[in-house]
Amino acid sequence: MAHAGAADDPRVKRESDEAGTWLCPTEFDRARLLDMEERLQGARAVMFGALGVGFAISVPWLGWVPLALVAVQVVVYALLSPLIAASTRPEYPIAFAVVLAQVLIAVAVALTGASQSPLLIVFLLGIVGLPARFGTARVVAAGLLLTELLIFGATAGVDPSGFAAHPARVIVTAAASFGLVAFAHALMKAESQKRSESVFDSLTGLPNRRALETRFEDLRADARRTGRPLALLLCDLDLFKSINDLHGHQRGDAVLVDAAQVVRRALRPSEQVYRVGGEEFLVLLPGCDLDRAVPVAERVRAAIESAQPGGLPVTASVGLGAAAGEDIDFDELFRAADAALYEAKRAGRNQVARAPAVAAA
Repeated sequence: MAHAGAADDPRVKRESDEAGTWLCPTEFDRARLLDMEERLQGARAVMFGALGVGFAISVPWLGWVPLALVAVQVVVYALLSPLIAASTRPEYPIAFAVVLAQVLIAVAVALTGASQSPLLIVFLLGIVGLPARFGTARVVAAGLLLTELLIFGATAGVDPSGFAAHPARVIVTAAASFGLVAFAHALMKAESQKRSESVFDSLTGLPNRRALETRFEDLRADARRTGRPLALLLCDLDLFKSINDLHGHQRGDAVLVDAAQVVRRALRPSEQVYRVGGEEFLVLLPGCDLDRAVPVAERVRAAIESAQPGGLPVTASVGLGAAAGEDIDFDELFRAADAALYEAKRAGRNQVARAPAVAAA
């Protein structure tokens, strides 16, 4: 397959896509952020629980402020969770929660002894998760700088004389924060590179089949536990072979990259799209039955048609399958969606077809 030069490479276009932000410059950064946020839920609950128990036991010495601040952070996370799931820029509410956590720790330190506060060590818990969520060096550096300012602001800024007399705890905490972030960032950078190479398609930047398998198993386990439905959307670009034949593979690559971005922008963050074939994309729709999935599929189809990926009048056909609870099985769902996709093609292309609700074999 021919590839474009650096100036015309569709992958360069993807890196500078308008969906990028300072916190998440690329779609991979955002996908990684959401994945890590989900994976950290259990550990975060354990951390808050441990802090709550420790602060409750320490009320006679520390007072109620630390325990109250933990409660505030737990409530904030609970309120932000729906916003994170629905937002097209989930990095903003997540960053707000991270910053708020460090600010609340600073308040607790200032109110429990400043430079001599036993809570100084808690800053390390707040900072260690930063590289896990945000892999960009500049974001990690900004978070570290904020933490260092809060450490010294909550101690030397609140009680200068106390800091001058007993600076050791503050200096050690500040140094440990720097070292911990540097170490964690190096580990997460290596992990991120390995993940990118193994589970993301090199052309479109979308997750591939390997990533799909892992995500599907997580969604299936959740659906079987809750009884919620799961829909599978299979989208295929119409007459794609003729694009390569008439315009060349380089133009075909541009069509695929543009189409991938169009589909991604038409979805909510919880509705992840995967590249599963040459011109075939698959979308998992957690919590959706067929009735709820149809409008999503129509939105994807219409978005591709109106966007003209690669500057060409490209259309797509979409097939849908859905199941719920114990009936969810990937092979059955895929076969149902693929059969519906075939019907959409047979009926004239550029349309959505739905399969009957499926049951596991």
